[in-house]
Amino acid sequence: MENNKYSKVAAMSTVIANMIGVGVFSSLGFQVIPFENGGIPDGFTILFIWLVGGLIALCGAFTYSEVATTLKRSGGEYVYLSKLYHPSIGFASGWISLVVGFAGAIASAGLAIGKYSAPALGVDVSKEIGLLGFELSIQKIIAISIILFLSLVHLNGTKVGGLVQSVLTAFKIALILVFCLAPFFILPADLPLANSLSPSDTSLSIIFSFSFASALVWVMYAYSGWNAVVYIAGNVENPIKTIPFVLIGGTLIVTILYVFLNASFMSVSTFEEMAGKEDIGNIVALKLFGDSYGAVFSAIFSFALFSTMSAMIIAGPRVSEQIGNDFSFFKKIAIKNQSGTPIYAILLQALISIVLVLFSTFQELIQTLGITLSFFSLLTVIGIFIIRKRYSEEERPVKTWGYPFTPIIFILATGWMIFSFALMDPMKIWYAVFAIVPGIFVYFILQKKKNKHPNEEFLSK
Repeated sequence: MENNKYSKVAAMSTVIANMIGVGVFSSLGFQVIPFENGGIPDGFTILFIWLVGGLIALCGAFTYSEVATTLKRSGGEYVYLSKLYHPSIGFASGWISLVVGFAGAIASAGLAIGKYSAPALGVDVSKEIGLLGFELSIQKIIAISIILFLSLVHLNGTKVGGLVQSVLTAFKIALILVFCLAPFFILPADLPLANSLSPSDTSLSIIFSFSFASALVWVMYAYSGWNAVVYIAGNVENPIKTIPFVLIGGTLIVTILYVFLNASFMSVSTFEEMAGKEDIGNIVALKLFGDSYGAVFSAIFSFALFSTMSAMIIAGPRVSEQIGNDFSFFKKIAIKNQSGTPIYAILLQALISIVLVLFSTFQELIQTLGITLSFFSLLTVIGIFIIRKRYSEEERPVKTWGYPFTPIIFILATGWMIFSFALMDPMKIWYAVFAIVPGIFVYFILQKKKNKHPNEEFLSK
C-alpha cells in the first residue's frame, strides 16, 4: 500500500462492505408483506427484483467508471455534480452525504446490529434504560457504542482502517456463503421448500405493478454502496485501473451473493415468519441451527455488520473533507492528522449518526435514504452525456461499457422507481425533499457571505 493510499483489496472491500449490510439482512421482511400493503409476496418475483437491482447497479457502475476516471477527485457526487451541473447541486449532494447519507446508513447499521444481537445477549433489546437524561432502548445503546468504537478505529489512519475493513469484509462474505450453502446440507432432502421459488400465476402482474417499483427502493438501498470507491478516488492506488475494476467487480460479486442468499432465506423460512421483521438472519439461523447455535449466529451477524458501518465511516468523511476544502465556513472538517485522516469529519459524522439513532426509526431511515441517494446517483449517470460532449477521447481513459444503453437503462429504471414510490408513499418523498432543499439554501447563503468559490480551481479547468 502506498503511503496514505488504499490498496485495490482495501478498495474492493470498502465497496463490497458498503453494499452487503443492513439492506440484504432486513429488506426481505418488508418484501414478503401482503401485496395490498406494498409487498411482493411471491418467491420468483423477489428473486427477480434482486437480480434487477443488481443489473441496475451494474449499469450505474459501468457509467461511474468513466465519470470517476475523467473527473479524478475524491468526493463522489459532490464533486461530479458541481462540475457537471452547478456547484449548488453538488453542494446539495454533499449536504445530504453530510447530514443523512452516510450518517443515516451508519445509524441504520447500528440499529440493525442492536437488533441482531438480541438472541446472543439473551435480552429484550427494546427494553429502555435511563442514560444521560434519555430513556434509551438497549438496541440504541448498542448502536451508539459501536458507532463511537469504529469511528475511533478509523481515526488511526488509512493503513489501520483499510486492514480492519479487509478483515471484516472477508468475515462477512464467509458468513454469507455459509447461509447460501447451509440449507443444502442441514435441511432434510425430503423436506419441501418453505416457499416456492418458481414463477406463479401472479408473478408477471406483480413485476409490472407499483408495489414492485416500491419494493425496489429497499433493494436499491441494499445495493447502495456500489459506487463507494468514488468517494475515496483520490486515496486509492492506481485509480485509473482500480476504480473500474472495483466498481464492476464488486457489483457483480454482490449481485450473485444477494440472489443466492435470498433464495436460501426463502427456502428455510415462510413469508409469515419473516413478514415485517428486521432481523431475517436471526430468524433463519434459529430455524436452521436451533436456539443454542442460533444465538451464536446472531452474534456473528452482529459482528459481520461491523464491516458495513466501518466502510461508511471510511467513505463518508471524504465528502465532508472536500466540502471543507471548498468552503471556508467548513474548513475545520477538512483538517487531517499525520496519518492523512480527516479527524473532524469523522467525529462530526459520528455525532450526526448518534443523533439519528436517538430520534429516527429503522424503516424511516432506509426508505428516505434509498430515495435520496438514488436521486443523486440518477443525476450523476445522466451526467455521462455531458461528459461525452465536454471531454475528448484522450481525457476519458475509461469508457462506459454498453454506452448509451447502460446509462439509459439505469436512468429509466431509477426514474420509474422514484415515481412509483412517490405514488405509493408520498410522505417519504417529502422527507427527502426537506433534507435536500436546506442544502441549496445553505450554499447560496455561504456564497453571499463571500466564501471561497466552491471547487474554484477544479471548475476553472
